[in-house]
Formats: sequence, structure tokens, C-alpha cells
Amino acid sequence: MSVTSIKKSFVFLRAIIIIRLINAFWVTTFFQPDEYFQALEPAWGLAFGARSGAWLTWEWRHQLRSSLHPVILSAAYLVADYGTRYLPIGSTAKTAVIVGAPRFVQAIIAALGDFFTWKLAMKIYPDSNDSSFALFLQLFSAWQWYCSIRTFSNSLETTLTITALYYFPWQDLLGVARTIKENPKMANSIDQRPRALRLSIICAAFAVLLRPTNVLIWATIIFVSVTRLCLKGPSPLTLAKVVVLLREAVLCGTVVLGVSLISDRLYFGFWTFPPYNWLYFNISKSLAVFYGRNPWHYYILQGIPLLSTTSLPFVLMTLYKPSASTEERYNILRTMTLAVGVTITALSLISHKEVRFIYPLLPMLNILAAPLAARFFTIPPPTTSQPPRLKNKMWLYLAVGINVLLAGYLSLVHQRAPLEIVSHLRKSYQESPAAQKDDLHVLFLMPCHSTPWRSHLAHDSMNAYALTCEPPLHTAPDTPERDLYRDEADRFYDDPIKFLSTELFAGEGRSPLPRYIAGFEGIEPWLHEFFDSTPTGRNLGVTVKPVWSAFNGFFNEDWRRAGRMVIWETTPVERHADL
Repeated sequence: MSVTSIKKSFVFLRAIIIIRLINAFWVTTFFQPDEYFQALEPAWGLAFGARSGAWLTWEWRHQLRSSLHPVILSAAYLVADYGTRYLPIGSTAKTAVIVGAPRFVQAIIAALGDFFTWKLAMKIYPDSNDSSFALFLQLFSAWQWYCSIRTFSNSLETTLTITALYYFPWQDLLGVARTIKENPKMANSIDQRPRALRLSIICAAFAVLLRPTNVLIWATIIFVSVTRLCLKGPSPLTLAKVVVLLREAVLCGTVVLGVSLISDRLYFGFWTFPPYNWLYFNISKSLAVFYGRNPWHYYILQGIPLLSTTSLPFVLMTLYKPSASTEERYNILRTMTLAVGVTITALSLISHKEVRFIYPLLPMLNILAAPLAARFFTIPPPTTSQPPRLKNKMWLYLAVGINVLLAGYLSLVHQRAPLEIVSHLRKSYQESPAAQKDDLHVLFLMPCHSTPWRSHLAHDSMNAYALTCEPPLHTAPDTPERDLYRDEADRFYDDPIKFLSTELFAGEGRSPLPRYIAGFEGIEPWLHEFFDSTPTGRNLGVTVKPVWSAFNGFFNEDWRRAGRMVIWETTPVERHADL
């Protein structure tokens, strides 16, 4: 690589990192609980100890998750914690820096994903502006803006996948002897550059360990590489190349597996293998359906459109027929379309579906769609030294505008209350009198995991309680006991007064009276009825008064989360104190 190319790459990477850092701290909304409970909570516990109050869900107690992602985020917490000790800032600012540290790390990870998307597009489209459009589609993707900087394992998986695809020896898919001579940028043969192959395998292996379903992408690519199925100009792999592939796969795979096993051994305290545990629980317990069922066509009619937004027409066209002017390019794009198709088909057979499960496909979709988008929005220049001219400007501005508005609403408005409420509670706890700090500070009466937990409450001495929703691990699939199972949050919404009277505030294990109750505005009549009209509630000698609320968006698919998010203070009947 020339000095000029290195400088250009550095300039692009720096710009993308700045964009993603702005993106990371621009997004102030809640999306999905796994961002916190499958990454930040175990990371918080790892960084600050078992007594830090981190909420470890059942997946962690049964070793279904890899510790690799939390280890990275825990390092961010520790660096922020130690670093702020030497800064002349107050405790409030220090806590904010620690809470925000994982977002900083995730912004770098997201930027690397964008960068390698552009770099791979440069390899595939070396003599056109198609690579620039691939980056354009990536940066102006509403989904990418909304999700890439969140601490999902899917976000890290996406970056690892596109990085592995960039270093993958694509020329061994081409089957055309003239490739290296005519396009030196593609010449990263496994015979000539084993380091690239090793980086590809290492990134792919880590992606599979993080999310076992990622194996679908790589199984497809390797199968096509060996069989040359659906490719032009077939040329079987030589035995020497097969041996090299197997050797490097075993070597790099063993190293990655060893790192994962040691990390999990140190985290869990004993030897375990989360991918196996994940497979066992999903097959033997059939617990995926406990979190919802979706129709078989969910990814086709909802997943791909939500992932692609305004680039959907180009994505659909290129999945049907890749836009390629050479056999080499056709083979690469065709392999990607097959990987997309196999992944979508296989995941459609699983009952529980989410858009983020197919998130690793987004960079490939943007690369595939780039030539058609470039052709629709630009006119090729007469010479390579001139920039392309724009056409269909109205449609371009409309597409950008839709993505900006969608990303802006989702990032700044929709479900912002969950982050605001924990920040407010954290501040109120800091300002509480010392005599009250041992009391139950807040009781969350809302669907479980509706807000972040210790990663945003921060203070390990803050006592808080939230309704739980543990799955019925003790039941067998397709049994009446499984079908009739109701978790704690279900029981509260089934009969709020009964739950508060007979479960939460009654019996030997009853909850202590909280200083604050947090929930959605729809539960307020139930609170007043319980505390003012029932024997159990009247015996507590308090009433509730709203002292804080926040807007939570214009709609929510879950009726239990409708309306504003509210904090009520419990005060003795004879007095009313403001927060």
C-alpha cells in the first residue's frame, strides 16, 4: 500500500470516528434491554465486583453468553474509573464519565465497521465511485446511526464480520487466472499473504463465539469457496490451497477458542463453553418462544426493510441480480447474496426473531446496493480525474431526509424516558440525606428490564428493586405448566391490587416501603387504590404523589409501556414533601 493510500485511509478513519463519537452521545434513547443486561451489567460487575449490585440475568447464571464482550466493556469502566480519580471534577461528572465510557468504546468499534465496509468496497469496485456510495449508504443508514453505537453483542459482531470479510482471500473465489495481474488490489492470496487470512479467521471466529448464528454466514462463504456453486469461471481449489485453508483455520481457531475458554474460566470460575450451553438450552428447553413468536416472513417483510430503509429498492434488485461488470466481481457479490439468503432462510425457521439478529448483513447489503445507487444518483464523469455529477437530486435529498428524520426521532425522542429516569434517580440519591441512604430508594413497577440498571444507576449502595421476568426453566416444553406460567411482571399486570397486597407488601418476604415508585403513568390509579383503599396499603401509612415525569415518545407497541414515565414519592399521609 502506498503512502498516499495510507494517508487517505487514515483521514477517512479519523473522520468516521469523529462521526460515530458524535453519534454515540447524540443517541439518548432506549431501544432493547439486551444493550444493558447482556453487556453492561456483567461488565459492571466484572469491573466493580460482586457487591456492586449488577443485575445478572438467567443467561449469565447458566453460562449462555460469552464473557468476551463484557471483558472489553469492563476495561472501559476501569480506565474511566481510574482516570477520573486524577481529574479535578466533582462526583457527578465522574459518574457521568464512567457511565458513558462503554459508549466511547462502542463508537470506535462502530467506526471500524464503517471503515472496513468502505475498504472492502474499494477492493470490489476499485475503478468507480461505487465504494464511496457504499460508505454513503453506511453512514446515512438510519439503522446504523440508531444501533451501531449501542453496546449490543450484535454491534460488535457486525464489525468483526465486515472486518473478516475485508481480509478474506476473495481471489480464491474468482477462479480466473488474470485477476491478480489486472487488479493488484485483489491480490491477497492465501499463498502470498497468510497474515490476511489469519486476521479474517480470527475475526470470524470471535464473531461466531459472540453470536453462534454468525456461523451461517461463514459456512455459506466457505461452502461456495470450495464447491464454486453458482459462480462463473469455475476453477476448483488446488489441494495446496485447501491444505493452507485447513491449517490456518485450525491454528487460528484454536487460538481464539483458547482465549475464549480462558476468559470464560476466569469470569465464571469454572470451565464452560457458552456456545454449547446456548445450543443446549434452545433445543432442550425451547425458551426462545418465551420472548415472543414472529411469523416466518418477519425478516423478509420487516427485517430487511427496517435494516435497509431508503436503500431497500437497490438491495432487492441486487439480491435478485448482482450488478457486476466482470466475472471476478460477480463471484464476490454472488457469494455475498448467497450468504444473505442462507442466513435469512435459516433464521426465519426460529420462532423468536429480531431485526438486530440480521444486523451483520447490513454492511454486505450496502456494498451490494452501492453500484445501483451510484448509477441512479450520479452520472459517470468523462475522465477519472473529475468527480461524478449528481442526478435525481430530489430523490437523493428525499432519501437522506427520511433517514435523518427517522434516525433523529429514534435517537432523540422515542423511548428517551428510561435513560432520563435513571439519571434523575441517580442524582436524587446523591442528594439524599445520609440517614435515608440505607432505605429502599426506588421500586420499579413496570415491565421488567424497562430501564437500564446498575450501569446507569451507578451507586452500588443505592437499594432498588424491579419486577422480574425469569423464564420457566423448571418446566418442560409444551406442557400446561409452561403454558400457564406467569412471571412476576405478568402477575402484577394481571391483577395489580392483588399482587401488591398479597405478594409485594405482604408476608415475611415483603418488600420494604420504597421512598420512590417508578412506573408508566397508567399504573397511577392502581397505586392510589392500593395505598388509599386496601387494608394492606392503608397499614403502610403513606400516600403517593407524582414528583417527576418524562415524555416517552408518541407510540409504543406494548400497552403496558404507554404514556409518560413517572416517579411517585411515598410520603406519610399527614405530610407531602417535594422531591
